[in-house]
Amino acid sequence: MKKLFLVTTCAAACLTTLPAAAQFQKPEDAIKYRQSVFTVMASHFGRVAGMAQGRIPFDAKAAADNAALASSLAPLAFTAFGAGTDKGMPNRATPDIWSKAAAFKGKGDEMVAAMAKLDAAAKTGSLDNIKAAVGGVGGTCKGCHDDFRAEKYSN
Repeated sequence: MKKLFLVTTCAAACLTTLPAAAQFQKPEDAIKYRQSVFTVMASHFGRVAGMAQGRIPFDAKAAADNAALASSLAPLAFTAFGAGTDKGMPNRATPDIWSKAAAFKGKGDEMVAAMAKLDAAAKTGSLDNIKAAVGGVGGTCKGCHDDFRAEKYSN
C-alpha cells in the first residue's frame, strides 16, 4: 500500500511540473508554492541526511522512500520563479535569480541531478552510497543559496 502511495505521489508530482507555472493567478501564489515545495523537499532530504550523519538511526527503506520523494519534488519549485515573482510577499529570492536566469537554471538543474543521484544511492540500501550522495545534494543547495538566496526575508 505504501509503495502504491509513493508511486502515485511521484507520478502526480511529475505530471504537475509542466503546467504548474500556468496555475499561478498572482505572484504571491507562486511564492507560496515554491516556499512550500522547498520546505517539504527539505524535510524529506533532512531525514536522509540525518541518517547519513548518524543523528537518526539508519533505516534503508525509510531512506529510500524519503529520497524518492525529495527527488520527485526537486524540479517543482523551479516552475514558480516566473516574471513578477520577485515581489508580492516576503521571500529570500535575490534579484540575481531573474537577472542571471541562465546561471540560476543551471544551479537548479545541478540540484535536481544531485537529488536523482541520492534517489539512486538510497535504492541500493548502502549507507556509504547515501552518505556520498547526501554530500552532493548539500553542495548544490549551498551553491545556490550562496548565489541566489538572501539571508533575510525582503519585500
